[in-house]
Amino acid sequence: MENGTRIPVTKLGVDNNVVIRIKTLEKDLYSAVQLGFEKRTIKNPKSTKPLYRFVREVRFKDEAIDLPTAGNAIKPSDIFKEGDIVNVTGISKGKGYAGGVKRYHFRGGPRTHGQSDRERAPGAVGTGTTPGRVLKGKRMAGRMGHEKVTVRNLQVISVEDNFIIVKGLVPGGRNSILMLKKVGVSKKFVPLYQEVSKVSKGESLKVEEVKEPVQEEKIKEVKEEVEIKTKEKEEANGK
Repeated sequence: MENGTRIPVTKLGVDNNVVIRIKTLEKDLYSAVQLGFEKRTIKNPKSTKPLYRFVREVRFKDEAIDLPTAGNAIKPSDIFKEGDIVNVTGISKGKGYAGGVKRYHFRGGPRTHGQSDRERAPGAVGTGTTPGRVLKGKRMAGRMGHEKVTVRNLQVISVEDNFIIVKGLVPGGRNSILMLKKVGVSKKFVPLYQEVSKVSKGESLKVEEVKEPVQEEKIKEVKEEVEIKTKEKEEANGK
């Protein structure tokens, strides 16, 4: 950042968000836009309708908003700008089948009193004779991850034609689909260095070493003192 802080960022590719269909209040009883992402290969040569691997619908509460035209691509710079606060929704990474210690951070059993083989056991799960069953919603071992997760209040650091840089981490792994929703604007936004924006466009970045004149003078003074002391030692040894 321009104030010298180093922050973790995530680069999100945003390109080819094509408007497939426009839904209006008169025809569909609500206003919305359907977006298509990543075209699929069509095996049937007679079909002229483009197919997309991912289709998402965005609703609009304001009926008087200007809806885009079907067939046009939406650029991120038309919606987002630097300093915006967004919520990022996606599918988290799958962890497979996990126990209670990993899934819910259970403490586990004691290591003494004959419990050497049950350190990560969940313990009792029932409630006795009455009602005599495991209650619904009990935290137990099971599938972990691969769920719809929303990371809230992330700050937009940079916006280009094909990507957005946000501060922090987002759900999911690489090449996963995310939905960004603008929820506000940061009042304390600090922009990036100008050199960083040049690197994002593919230009080479040259870093020059800058030394303060006061620091250089101090270095010279120390060198002169060291030279004087070494000469005095040589003269003393010669005598």
